[in-house]
Amino acid sequence: MTTPAPRTPLDLPDDLVTTAWLADHLHDARLVVVDATVLGVETPGGFRWVSGLDDHLIEGHVPGAVFADLIDEFSERGPHTFTRPGLERLTRAARALGLDDGTAVVVYDTSIGHWAARFWWLLRSAGFANVAVLDGGLTAWRAEGRELETGFRAPRTAGELRLEARAGFWADRDEVRRVVAGETEGVLVCALPPADFRGETGRRPRPGHIPGSVNVPVGSVVAPETRRSLAGDELAERLAPATGGGAAPIIVYCGAGIAAAGTALALRRAGHAAAVYDGSLEEWLADPEAPLVTLA
Repeated sequence: MTTPAPRTPLDLPDDLVTTAWLADHLHDARLVVVDATVLGVETPGGFRWVSGLDDHLIEGHVPGAVFADLIDEFSERGPHTFTRPGLERLTRAARALGLDDGTAVVVYDTSIGHWAARFWWLLRSAGFANVAVLDGGLTAWRAEGRELETGFRAPRTAGELRLEARAGFWADRDEVRRVVAGETEGVLVCALPPADFRGETGRRPRPGHIPGSVNVPVGSVVAPETRRSLAGDELAERLAPATGGGAAPIIVYCGAGIAAAGTALALRRAGHAAAVYDGSLEEWLADPEAPLVTLA
């Protein structure tokens, strides 16, 4: 294995990096590239989430990339599918990938960036600031004909990693309930597709959205063909339903806290503070009395 990275970190240019930037820095010993892909599959027993590791190994990945298991290693074994891990578990999982205080991290996925955003959110909420999402993910990397690697790449040996929880990144059920009840100000943002928001589709026991929510689907903040993130006026227009509340806190949710991370990252990139409701509708629907609204 390679030795730990130098203590002076590689500076990332922004919360997003381009494929060109990554290609130029790919062999820097201070950089760890992470594939955070999770796949949704239909099985005889119904829909389920599965690790993207097989595709990572067989179909190819960015050269040198390591694989992050968001289903098991980077989620707590709790009541919800993707319950965020505590600091001890997160530290252990991150160090197993070669992350330490001297590394910069670029994370991607093979979808529209919401799995990468979830990984970004986990690290940033724990005080690890030197992390960015690859804009366009593996889709953009492949489209440009860039080099791919197959097989397993052993992570570098990690040094010390000091994580500390940061305020403002997460919201809980009680905070959402207070907004719904009008006890506190806030904007609830559903990051699910419009048909799920309206209650026409969805795999949950009850359809619809949390009362008072607005809809900013995670798919609306990326370009559909390139999967690159929108910016400027175009992004502002897509985020407008969430940002019209002035200084009111923004809480983003979805089914299980993944799509929410993609929309929340877009909000933060546009200069708006946002928190992710980690339990999202999985937790909300655990209470049979919790209200939902449909527009169908």
